[in-house]
Amino acid sequence: MKFMKLGSKPDTFQADGKCIRYVISDLATDVTIIIGEVKFHLHKFPLMSKSNRLQKLVLKASEENSDEIDMVDFPGGPKAFEICAKFCYGMTVTLNAYNVVAARCAAEYLEMTEDVDRGNLIFKIEVFINSSILRSWKDSIIVLQTTKSLLPWSENLKIVGRCIDSIASKTSVDPANVTWSYTYNRKLSAPEIIVKGGMKYQEKIESVPKDWWVEDICELEIFLYKRVMTAVKSKGRMDGAIIGEALKTYAVRWLPDSVDALISDVHSWRNKLLVEKIVCLLPSDKGVSCSCSFLLKLLKVAILVGVDDSAREDLMNRISLKLDEASVKDLLIPARSPQTTIYDVGMVHSIVNQCMINEKCSQDLYLGKNDVGCTDFVLGHGSLLSVGKVIDGYLEEIARDPNLSLASFIDLARSIPEFARPVHDGLYKAIDMYLKEHLSLTKAERKELCSLMDVKKLTMDASMHAAQNDRLPLRVVVQVLFFEQVRASAGVQSLNNNPRDASRSATNTEEEWEKTAAEDCNSIKKQMNQTKIKEGEFPKNGKFFKKDSRNSKSGMQLLPSRSRRIFDKLWVVGKGHGENKSSETSGSSQSPTSMVPGDTKSAASSAKHRRHSIS
Repeated sequence: MKFMKLGSKPDTFQADGKCIRYVISDLATDVTIIIGEVKFHLHKFPLMSKSNRLQKLVLKASEENSDEIDMVDFPGGPKAFEICAKFCYGMTVTLNAYNVVAARCAAEYLEMTEDVDRGNLIFKIEVFINSSILRSWKDSIIVLQTTKSLLPWSENLKIVGRCIDSIASKTSVDPANVTWSYTYNRKLSAPEIIVKGGMKYQEKIESVPKDWWVEDICELEIFLYKRVMTAVKSKGRMDGAIIGEALKTYAVRWLPDSVDALISDVHSWRNKLLVEKIVCLLPSDKGVSCSCSFLLKLLKVAILVGVDDSAREDLMNRISLKLDEASVKDLLIPARSPQTTIYDVGMVHSIVNQCMINEKCSQDLYLGKNDVGCTDFVLGHGSLLSVGKVIDGYLEEIARDPNLSLASFIDLARSIPEFARPVHDGLYKAIDMYLKEHLSLTKAERKELCSLMDVKKLTMDASMHAAQNDRLPLRVVVQVLFFEQVRASAGVQSLNNNPRDASRSATNTEEEWEKTAAEDCNSIKKQMNQTKIKEGEFPKNGKFFKKDSRNSKSGMQLLPSRSRRIFDKLWVVGKGHGENKSSETSGSSQSPTSMVPGDTKSAASSAKHRRHSIS
């Protein structure tokens, strides 16, 4: 820390209790200066020789036959006046970053200018501030902190502005040229280990990180912090990612961890103000430089402390631009009254909708007038694929909420376009969870819910799980089994080569086999009830096939018991309508997704056993 000593005489100031200060001298004191609750018994001549204001006040007191001068609004209080008084007496005074602002404001109040005496206190303090304080990184921050209690004097004397400009300028310096002391406690990347003579030595990190300044300015209160960050941004030389990191560090430093502390009456106003200022300071790139996790956490806090709608909407817009980086946990935003759900599903839905609008605008800008498919554009980038994946995970979490309406679930699920969901396993898991937690759904509601899925987009594992899922409507199970048999019969390769024909074939025959399956539903259920699963048929590891199956050597798996019974009926129905149709069909109507092992047969095996039951 920089300091400056003034004067050379010994300090003869003495205290008599807490409220009396006097100077030891052969001459009796002839004036009493009252600063707050403290009385200073001093001599007129030393004071008047340095202070123009004291000259006027002493003259006025003499005319009133009084030896007391009361300065009610003195900046800096008794300590600041004592520094000025000692300077008037020529006593040794030490100025540093902690008291220099108070001394400067007090000297200004006392009018200790060059007009009164050459080399007066104002001049000396200004030299110290400009030549030492403002050239020091940490001293500039300390001085800026002390200015808050000395407003408006420190503001009028340009001390606040000069400190802010000094700090902002230093943050913009090339890290390679940083030679001053700073604080940097955050975890750095692990340095390389150098081995010498069998001993391991950790390589010393000597390079200065780009965000070396972030922690030091976190000690500033929010108004001063905002002014510093505004100045840093105005320089135009600071990367947005570093500004985002600085704001994150400041939020972690000042925002409490617990919800109770956030919304407590004592600190709620401060926390609300803090969040609003941080949102205002976010990089102008709409938050692209900030992590999505940080933005979502900031949004949660913003909702709890009740920030303005504009700040909340700003955060939501920024999040929508980086939604592909979000995690399910971060999206679980607690709902506020009067909402009855556990999480604020409507807000997440709004973010997803905005994300889709942003993607469409980007797509239009990218494609221009070219007639290029939207699917090709999105799959080429992949951001919406990540969005679809995280929203499916979010749907699975909120599906556990008994108060979540079916309409809210379906609307959010449909907000993700089809091309962003090439696989429906995640969606199937969410639908299955909703069916599990909402047993009171009607048949029509379950059918509407399951219509979100497309069984053609289920993986083999998901299809096998769906085939034995009692919670799914029978119609969906039929679709899954039919498509799996079609896929096995036609062969995976032929299905991939001509997916559109397969889809049309499934659609054309769906009414036929679904109608027949509905007629035979009762007999299928009776057969399933009569069938008992033999011990050991379903291993505890969750795989849906027999370990001792006769077909295991050829790599083929058998369907579960219930699915085989249904499938037997289906296969008979298919044969009744013509063997050629069943072998050529390769599609299904929409249906759920999941992540559990599945079952399939090769085309050759299917053809070989065409006239026999699979079981």
